[in-house]
Amino acid sequence: MTNRLRTEIPEEETGELIVEEKPVKEIPDNFLTQFLSNGFITSEEAIKALPFVLYLALLGMIYIGNRHLAEKNIRDIDKLNKEVKELSWDYKVTKADLAYKSTLTEVAKRVDTLGIKESLEPPQVITVKEEKDEY
Repeated sequence: MTNRLRTEIPEEETGELIVEEKPVKEIPDNFLTQFLSNGFITSEEAIKALPFVLYLALLGMIYIGNRHLAEKNIRDIDKLNKEVKELSWDYKVTKADLAYKSTLTEVAKRVDTLGIKESLEPPQVITVKEEKDEY
């Protein structure tokens, strides 16, 4: 019994092994590669400029972080302003309620349940005569 695959594969008559070489991938010829290789910036100059580019990137990140922090602070301020307005309204409502409950008629209604009644006689003025001490 013979292997079909081996019989179907044609053998080389010379017995030499043929190696196919893969083509080397070439760098695509686009604007960036032309700019870096043929343009006015060489790769050495690009490497020299790398610290400055990294410095600019750091400044950009600091700028973005500062912007986010400022927006967060603005949102917090708006939230606190809303809370202050709500508390101001609560204060005004409570103050008005206290002013209403401290009126004479409301106090009389509340203390009536305790058995205390409102005096019907007008208040009397008490006068004290002071004696002058002579030494």
